[in-house]
Amino acid sequence: MPIVLSDLLSQAEVAVLSAAAADLPFEDGSRTAGTVARTVKDNEQAADSARTRAVLDKVQATLLAHPGFRAVAYPRVAARLIVSRTAGGGQYGDHVDNALIAGARADVSFTLFLSDPGSYAGGELVIGDRIEDRPFKLPQGEAIVYPSTTLHRVNPVTRGERLVVIGWFQSWVRDPARREILFDLWRAIDATEDPDPRRLLSKSRSNLIRMWAG
Repeated sequence: MPIVLSDLLSQAEVAVLSAAAADLPFEDGSRTAGTVARTVKDNEQAADSARTRAVLDKVQATLLAHPGFRAVAYPRVAARLIVSRTAGGGQYGDHVDNALIAGARADVSFTLFLSDPGSYAGGELVIGDRIEDRPFKLPQGEAIVYPSTTLHRVNPVTRGERLVVIGWFQSWVRDPARREILFDLWRAIDATEDPDPRRLLSKSRSNLIRMWAG
């Protein structure tokens, strides 16, 4: 269940964040990949530094403050965030994210797009399911959130540079199907003005969270 968050950042925030991320020092991205993923990963990631941590802290705080992200992810622990850069034909072939990252179970993945989509060719995030592959190439400042259990890839970047922040969270609700039910209930509550059904929906959602959180 990929969900696009289109209102995370203001235009001014996107401009500042993108410029700060582009100015970071980068290194080989394969160092954080798992054994299988390392064979299909050809990109760079920002080296650890105070400036890198400042960018990642801003993204993490923005996500955790966003009601839509909280409703789709039920974030418990941030496992890791990375600034990733792909250019010169680089790509990231079909893979599934590591189950455990930095000591936390990876339940929810996200990609925050920082480059103008017109400034580079290729670079689509392609998320697969049992029926079809779905490509995503979002405007600057928009993010896609999806279960870490899904097979996905980044198509080759044949022109320009693709700059994103990616990351993983452990969720209070481990099962992605249950998270989808809770997200649908959250949307239904938000769309309902009649107080009686709104209260019943809210009660059901709260009690399901109580049953499923752990």
